[in-house]
Amino acid sequence: MQLTNKAGTPVQWQDYLKSGHRIFIGSNAAVPNALIDNLIENSAQLHDIETVHILTFSDNVWAKPEHKDLFKVNTLFIGGKNVREAVAEGRADYTPCFISEIPTLFKQNILPLDAALVMVSPPDEYGYCSLGVSVDVVASAVKSAKVVIAQVNPHMPCTNGHSFIHVNQIHAWLTAEQRLPEIPDQQIDPVSERIGQYAAMLVENGATIQIGIGKIPSAVLKYLMNHKDLGVHSEMISDGIIDLMKSGVINNRRKTFHKGKTVTTFCIGTQRLYDFVDKNQHVEFYPSEHVNSPVNIAKNDNMVSINSAIEVDLTGQVVSDSIGHQFYSGIGGQVDFVRGAWLSKGGKPVIVLPSTTKDGCISRIVPHITEGGGVVTSRGHVGYVVTEFGIANLIGKSIRERALELIRIAHPKFRDDLLQQVRKHYWVPTYQDNTPTSVPELGAVELKKFTLGGERFILRPLSPADERRLQEFFYSHTKETLMMRYNHHLTQMTRENSCQLVSVDQHKDLALCFTQRDHLGEIIQAVGRYYFIEASNSAEVAFVIRETQRSKGMATTLLLQMIKIAKKRKLSSLIACVRRDNAAMLKVFENAGFVRGYSEDFDEISLCLTLEETITNAKEIE
Repeated sequence: MQLTNKAGTPVQWQDYLKSGHRIFIGSNAAVPNALIDNLIENSAQLHDIETVHILTFSDNVWAKPEHKDLFKVNTLFIGGKNVREAVAEGRADYTPCFISEIPTLFKQNILPLDAALVMVSPPDEYGYCSLGVSVDVVASAVKSAKVVIAQVNPHMPCTNGHSFIHVNQIHAWLTAEQRLPEIPDQQIDPVSERIGQYAAMLVENGATIQIGIGKIPSAVLKYLMNHKDLGVHSEMISDGIIDLMKSGVINNRRKTFHKGKTVTTFCIGTQRLYDFVDKNQHVEFYPSEHVNSPVNIAKNDNMVSINSAIEVDLTGQVVSDSIGHQFYSGIGGQVDFVRGAWLSKGGKPVIVLPSTTKDGCISRIVPHITEGGGVVTSRGHVGYVVTEFGIANLIGKSIRERALELIRIAHPKFRDDLLQQVRKHYWVPTYQDNTPTSVPELGAVELKKFTLGGERFILRPLSPADERRLQEFFYSHTKETLMMRYNHHLTQMTRENSCQLVSVDQHKDLALCFTQRDHLGEIIQAVGRYYFIEASNSAEVAFVIRETQRSKGMATTLLLQMIKIAKKRKLSSLIACVRRDNAAMLKVFENAGFVRGYSEDFDEISLCLTLEETITNAKEIE
């Protein structure tokens, strides 16, 4: 292979590069490896050339120790074995930067580029080559560099959007076939599957999504298959979007920015994906400064950004680029999209991570950031955090409330210690002495979607993090409701009392609630609970429904769910005491099979259900 200029005349690297120059190397799946190999082979008299790049799916030969005199590596995103080792050993530098702002480093000569080494498709009949699967910061590097040297690769797809460069902009090139690196879909493990189920619940029909690659993103996309009218505005796309687009789930119809188009800066996946984006007019590639601009992201209503993390502390600080003192990846586009989702009308910034490390020995929900770890997404930016144990909504939450929310989605074996650790900083009052417990009988995903009265609701366990929500729920009740529920007129629900009511040992007693979410908050609409009576292996049941939500079947649905759980726990019976004048609630119990019995209090009616005789028939909408 021979490097040639525009006229087809053979040229030398020394015609364009001098020792000490700074070069840009193409990104992601578009690393011009043939160019790099050719440069190394013909690098006589060249030294200390600084290489600048982001993530590169390649052998990254320029970062190997044997080339340390030829290349000085400065990576803006760490990835790949050789680059990560070079950074760890001090042979390479890591420069943290938001992806949206990397082009500014080039344009304003903060990191002036002497040359850009990129990969392109063969030119079309008009002389235009495509940057193909990696436009991202490559486009700005091409515009800013003094010299552009290209590897023309027949295997590079021709992608639409702002992805083209004319042959007149290229100073030298060589033609070399190179199969694009493939990253096949990984097998989704049970933890990732559950995280995917929870995260997908935060995506409403008509939303626009940003998502990455890996087991958790694949799981999220899997559970979006029953959604409608989704859009994509994402830094990257992977194989997971193909079937969603072909089935019409992703149609970009309701997008409010780049309507009708899937928009991205790069793609990485299998050959199937590269074939899918080739000349696909429904997928457009734009530079990072456009796609990753928080202002542009926010132009999409109902924007949902889904990003991963290494650890999250109990105040909501998100560590994503380092493991302690060891830099692992980079800032990338996480903050760009978190901020954009925040600014979007109806938007949701979501952070996803397993609750523990792979071996299960270390919690990734931590009382404080590991020494050396760096915050990528601040506690002021975080919105939702999702693990396999649920969704923590941190929006508008105090430090105390955040700690309780995050402890609730931590692995159960670490919850007690996390609560004790957090006490050292007085974030949780002394009366908060119970950690959240699960209701395994609800299934692996403890959130259940129901449609009642034409509205969507979530059924889930109450938890200590619901203290304030339960207070608000109590103060929404009328005097009549309080009398029906408590048989006397309560006037106050203190924090202590509310905390006691939500700090339930769900393995023994049971407390479920119906809630509704908008893009920011969650409101309790109904609560059903039972109290276990050990002496008779039974439980006493009680309900309260928000006045505006009655006659929708909430009490019946809660009761049927509790009957299911009680039967699984092998309880003998359920009992209830209902005021004689509460006809609506009496009807709910009797329709479920409860039988009236003797009561010492004339104003109350006692009811009992023998569980072996019960048949449940709640219609649950998954």
